[in-house]
Amino acid sequence: MNAFALVHDALVAWLSDGLLAATWWQIVAFTLVTTHVTIAAVTIFLHRSQAHRAVDLHPLVQHFFRFWLWIGTGMVTREWVAIHRKHHAKCETVDDPHSPQVHGIRKVLLEGVELYRSESRNAETMQRYGHGTPDDWVERNVYGRYTWQGVGLLLVLDLLLFGAVGATVWAVQMLWIPVTAAGIVNGLGHFWGYRNFEAPDASTNVSPWGVLIGGEELHNNHHTYPTSAKLSVKPYEFDIGWLYIRLLEIGGLAKPRKVPPRLELGAVRPVADGETLEALIANRYEVMAGYAAALKAATASEFARLKAEGARAGAARLRNMRLALRWLHRDADRIPQGVRPQIDQALGDSPKLAKLVAMREELRSLWTRTNVSGPQLVADLQAWCRKAEDSGIAALQDFSLRLRSAHA
Repeated sequence: MNAFALVHDALVAWLSDGLLAATWWQIVAFTLVTTHVTIAAVTIFLHRSQAHRAVDLHPLVQHFFRFWLWIGTGMVTREWVAIHRKHHAKCETVDDPHSPQVHGIRKVLLEGVELYRSESRNAETMQRYGHGTPDDWVERNVYGRYTWQGVGLLLVLDLLLFGAVGATVWAVQMLWIPVTAAGIVNGLGHFWGYRNFEAPDASTNVSPWGVLIGGEELHNNHHTYPTSAKLSVKPYEFDIGWLYIRLLEIGGLAKPRKVPPRLELGAVRPVADGETLEALIANRYEVMAGYAAALKAATASEFARLKAEGARAGAARLRNMRLALRWLHRDADRIPQGVRPQIDQALGDSPKLAKLVAMREELRSLWTRTNVSGPQLVADLQAWCRKAEDSGIAALQDFSLRLRSAHA
């Protein structure tokens, strides 16, 4: 057999099997593992560590993630961080780089990468929001300068390892972040899902189990507590990114700076005091989520009462209360304009619900008024508690007692 034939056969064998001669399931496993490492690099390094300073990482971990992101995505740390910080600063406005509320869900899902690239060319965004990111020799002369060469290197490695099918492996690796981060998190994370908290934007939790996208599925939790290294807050929620951070912490390779606050309850005080106010303000999102749950339960009770009355209640009142059951626990600015007249009619038919809604806004004013002294706010909180406990409404009475048991 001549040399040409030998080279030809070797080339055919390499194109068919690559250096590893891996089976199909090994190729799939390799693809899933490498894309998951990319997700971990984005959520732990780019997002939690760099953009929000929620966790400090050992230099070895930082450099590993930087290198991996260079070959796995071609993204520049400063650009990603600046765009994400601007997203938080300008959330759901015309200046938000990738809001489905502004650009439309279809555009963010299908053209999220183009929105990212467009914003990365905005020098003002980079200068204003990109501070504090790596600026060493490697960043300036390799990662930030030769972005396509990194992903090109990964393509060569995939082809060497798996032959022709390596091109498919590489394509999946390249699409993973645009589809999951740019599409699902930036798109669905502000369009569809459930909300634990009434954060001042449209953020949602896409799934309570944050595995596929490293915990980024818990987007409403993140927008509520953006500087938290942990994205899960409910017992049934799971944030695999936080699991990795804890493992790194055990190994001395990471140090979380902040986690979501938890409302501490103790003995009920005779009256609300300064510590009660401090606990209320520090845990206001959790407090208001609890109030929303109580309001929803009260609305469900009113709906059941009307339903039991049957024809005497009237079809219109029943329809209005059904809408109230769906929307009344949400903040007023989150209720669609088209159903607000019916919600108002439901409140007019139920003094109990009207009182609960009014008291909610009075409670909210305790941390939204910035021109009121601390002692006056304590006095206002005491007055709110007395009013709630004298209302004769069980939901308000129970909530007031819970507030008076809160500790900072």
